[in-house]
Amino acid sequence: MKTPILVTGGTGTLGQFVVARLRAKGAEVRVLTRHPKPAADGVTYVAGDLETGAGATAAVEGVHTVVHCAGSQKGDDVKARHLMNAAAKAGVRHVVYISVVGADRTPVTSGVDRAMFGYVAAKRAAEEIVASSGVPYTTVRATQFHELAFQAVAAMAKLPVVFAPGGTKMQPVAADEVAERLVELALGEPQGLVADIGGPRIYPFADLARSYLRATGRRRPILAVPAPGGAARAFRAGANLTPEHAVGHVTWEEFLTQRLAV
Repeated sequence: MKTPILVTGGTGTLGQFVVARLRAKGAEVRVLTRHPKPAADGVTYVAGDLETGAGATAAVEGVHTVVHCAGSQKGDDVKARHLMNAAAKAGVRHVVYISVVGADRTPVTSGVDRAMFGYVAAKRAAEEIVASSGVPYTTVRATQFHELAFQAVAAMAKLPVVFAPGGTKMQPVAADEVAERLVELALGEPQGLVADIGGPRIYPFADLARSYLRATGRRRPILAVPAPGGAARAFRAGANLTPEHAVGHVTWEEFLTQRLAV
């Protein structure tokens, strides 16, 4: 009898691709979601909230493998602690965690750092929680998704002036390509920390905004302003990039064309 693979954040940007790829491999999938949903197409849903830990025990019951995709701008360390406590008690055999490139080399120490890059510190703390839980694990760090970069530049383009973080570069990657890697790892043995995954090209952030404006026929001045703090300085030095692991294939330009054609 197959045991289901639990996907946290299974209805989100990354998780939906993970669920689809697991189903394509014939896996039974369980999704932890905040709102109850009826089972459909080989996917069952368990209501819960990792911010409080509610539903975590029920979600991991009878599960051997967890793909932890649930994330947000804050509190990922809290979510990881609740999940890993439940996973350890349930005897889960493998947790696959998605983190961010640069989590280990971006100092988040000042109030300015925490305000702007607190999510990076939370990701790093979550990595440590996963690694110290006693549950066998695999952690992979990815660069920013095309989908999230798109949301950022689209929001900026609504303003009269687009303020871009000066000196900062991005290496966006398709969420579905990251999902493909996560599924490969989930169907294998625990490996600890594995190689990063990044998009095929590196761009100044202002260029992402500029190409979005051009593709949508908008005119906005772009003002590049270096962000303050040590974390921003680390990003300007390339802490968020992984050129040696540029394994993605879908470029920002290709993604932008596809997204705007919908």
